[in-house]
Amino acid sequence: QVQLVESGGGLVQAGASLRLSCTASGRTFSSYAMAWFRQAPGKEREFVAAISWNWNASRKYYADSQKGRFTIGRDTAQNTVYLQMNSLKPEDTAVYYCAAGRGDPGELKTEYEYAYWGQGTQVTVSS
Repeated sequence: QVQLVESGGGLVQAGASLRLSCTASGRTFSSYAMAWFRQAPGKEREFVAAISWNWNASRKYYADSQKGRFTIGRDTAQNTVYLQMNSLKPEDTAVYYCAAGRGDPGELKTEYEYAYWGQGTQVTVSS
C-alpha cells in the first residue's frame, strides 16, 4: 500500500521560511515524478513543483510564481521529498499536498496525472 505522509506545515509570518517533508513508502518510486501541489480555500488545486525520483536524473520543475522562492529536493535514502519555502507571502496560504505519478516530472503538471496523494499539511502565512 502506497503512503505519502507530509509534515512541516504551520503558521508563520510573511517573510519567514518553512520546510515541508513528504515520506513515501509502499513501492519503488524510481520511475516516478514526485510533486507538491497546493489548494487555497475556494480555489482549485495548483501545481507548485516537481522532481524526478531517479537518482541519476534529478530534474526539477516549478510553477512560475514560486521560482526563486521555493526549492524542491529529495533524499532517496530516506524516501523523502522536501519543499523548502522562503520569503513566504500571505498568498502562499494553502493546504500543501505531496503527490507521486509515473513519468517525467516535466510532463506531469496537473493533479489528474498523479496517482498517489498525501493527506496534506496546512501552511498559513500571516501578514
